[in-house]
Amino acid sequence: MDLNILWFALIVVLFTGFFFLEGFDYGVGMLLHFVGKTDKERQLVLRTILPVWDGNEVWMITAGGASFAAFPHLYATMFSTFYLALFLMLVALILRGVAFELRGRRDSAVWRSGWDKCITFGSVVPAFLWGVAVTDLIAGLPIDANMTYTNGFFGLLSPYSIVGGLAFVFVFAFHGAAFLTMRLADKSLILRVQDVAKKAGALAVIFFVLCMALTYVYTDLYANPFAAGALVLAAVVFLASYANVVKKATTAGFVCSGLAVALTVVAFFLGLFPRLMVSSLSPEYSLTIYNASSTPYTLSIMTIAAGCLVPIILGYQIWSYYIFRKRVTTDDLGHY
Repeated sequence: MDLNILWFALIVVLFTGFFFLEGFDYGVGMLLHFVGKTDKERQLVLRTILPVWDGNEVWMITAGGASFAAFPHLYATMFSTFYLALFLMLVALILRGVAFELRGRRDSAVWRSGWDKCITFGSVVPAFLWGVAVTDLIAGLPIDANMTYTNGFFGLLSPYSIVGGLAFVFVFAFHGAAFLTMRLADKSLILRVQDVAKKAGALAVIFFVLCMALTYVYTDLYANPFAAGALVLAAVVFLASYANVVKKATTAGFVCSGLAVALTVVAFFLGLFPRLMVSSLSPEYSLTIYNASSTPYTLSIMTIAAGCLVPIILGYQIWSYYIFRKRVTTDDLGHY
């Protein structure tokens, strides 16, 4: 098999896993104040993701590392293009991570409320920026013959990318709500989550459909029948998820929302292939899996390493979720 295609596929898998796992992670953080009306309720909400949130972040680091090793020109161009956006995302993620660790260190309502707001901020901002980045990559950016981005920070924002960012925010919020209905034990809290899920889901449907329409206008994704089919299927599955959550079928709702997220990511990558970043200046300037890749020798060494390590990482991730599979009760709160 062509190693360039293999590594493109592996990066798709890594980003799909990241958006699936970190999607509900971000969603829980976004909904913290909508679902948890008291400090105890917010503790219960956060406890659902405390054992796994940092493991979910590893998928992003791994995907970024794989992109750097397999496609170094992509890494250089993308990180210079999204420099300020990534800096803002990093600040938000640092605040979020620190908040998880520090909110329980003092028995003060003001202290905990402040850190809870940091968690919400650190969940909304990355979700929005990921939506902007994904839509920008396929819509095209002014990249010249030297693989250099020729515009500024606000050049990343367009009606399409803003809608894409909002679509990611509301889809992740719904995904997080679906996760909470499956992980919480308090019935009154679950009812509140389901009510919030209906509202978040309705907004997610609106922006998802709008994003699909703008994708037709701003990109050539629909020229690829597989990408178009995956995106349409993602919309159908998301509607099924919304119906399941309304019917209080918690597990089915979460599985379908996760599948919708995964299909959306796959659709956008299929729409990109074999490109990695689209140039709006000229198709010849687009970064592809060939002109942005490492040497064949480097890819072959990486393939051997990935074949040995990836199954171990996946096995550990599955095991950790199996260990923390039970619904969260007040007995699980401890000092947090």
